[in-house]
Amino acid sequence: MSRWRYRNTVLALCTLAFFVTMFARVAISPVVPQIIAAFEVSNTAIGAALTGMWVAYGLVQFPSGVVGDRFGERVVILTALGGTAVACLLIAGAPVFVVFVAATIVLGAFAGLHYSVATTLLSRIHDNVGTAVGIHNSGATIAGLVAPGIVTWLTVAFGWRVALASTAVVGAAAFALFYAFVEPTEPQRPSVSMREQFDFRALAELLSRPAITFMVLVAIVGEFVWQGAASFLPMFLIEHREYSSSLAAVGFSAYFVSQGFAQVGVGWVSDRFGRDLATAGCFLLGALGLALLVVGPGLAAAALGVLLLGVGMSFEAPLLPRILSRLSEAERGTGFGLIRTVYVLTASVGSLVVGFTADVFGWGVSFGLLAVLLLLVFASFVLTWVFSIDV
Repeated sequence: MSRWRYRNTVLALCTLAFFVTMFARVAISPVVPQIIAAFEVSNTAIGAALTGMWVAYGLVQFPSGVVGDRFGERVVILTALGGTAVACLLIAGAPVFVVFVAATIVLGAFAGLHYSVATTLLSRIHDNVGTAVGIHNSGATIAGLVAPGIVTWLTVAFGWRVALASTAVVGAAAFALFYAFVEPTEPQRPSVSMREQFDFRALAELLSRPAITFMVLVAIVGEFVWQGAASFLPMFLIEHREYSSSLAAVGFSAYFVSQGFAQVGVGWVSDRFGRDLATAGCFLLGALGLALLVVGPGLAAAALGVLLLGVGMSFEAPLLPRILSRLSEAERGTGFGLIRTVYVLTASVGSLVVGFTADVFGWGVSFGLLAVLLLLVFASFVLTWVFSIDV
């Protein structure tokens, strides 16, 4: 197999793996009412279980990079796929709620192993890293788009346990394909002990580099807005725009479709015209989209706002290659995993802040705040260009 064909095979299978790990995480939300009825628990209890899943997902980003450096990315991605499939079976078969919670946290941990090492692997074998990352990220976007419909249909036909267990089948198939067609990957730091890679002084030094600090702050804001918007966009459309639940659902799907297509296009733009321009453009378009959603008159303005917000939330396609370019080959696995953990965990409060702000001040202020945050990041890029600041 030629190098061109092989690297695109790896890209396709990494994208499939990301689809599986995201599908497994978002598949739970459509069946929350059935889970509550089955275990006779509250919304708060289910919310705590899902929070545990996302926290576990964020926490393993860093150690996954360390393990990938030591043993190779292929092993870690296979572990993520296999572990995700097993966790889905545990969730589907949970006899009591405490087992359900534990299995949900396990799912977050295994699913979180994938992203950092897959992105690092793609950065080593692809020349157009932005395009590759954009295609890879679209796997998660497609999962977010199709999971609610598929899981809802299976739940109606066979029950929520079968619906969640079905994810394991897809995970097992992805595991088999990845095992068969992706060659063993060479460890980047096989002789460095795990203890050395967890040297906190060295890690603090990495995070304190001006370029890394700047990009981490940008990523925190972007992820914060993504969390808040993805959690409450349907509710915003219903309560602030006064649309029906059906129309809000269409808008939510359109958001994911827009983000999915934009991932690839923005990645190409970043490869062609520069990472900073593409990243800053995403934040500006996202802010415009949020402004249209808050104050734009009529359905057309809202529709355009949803589409622009989807484009804006594809910021990782140019930003992550920019981060990787500032790390040495030896640092990419461990360093990138550390950066992912820092910004994903920090931004995980986005849903909480957006919900609280909406309760106290209303949805217009809540989503307006997200627009202001995006504009501040755009302004920071402009300042670096005006004053020739190297970050």
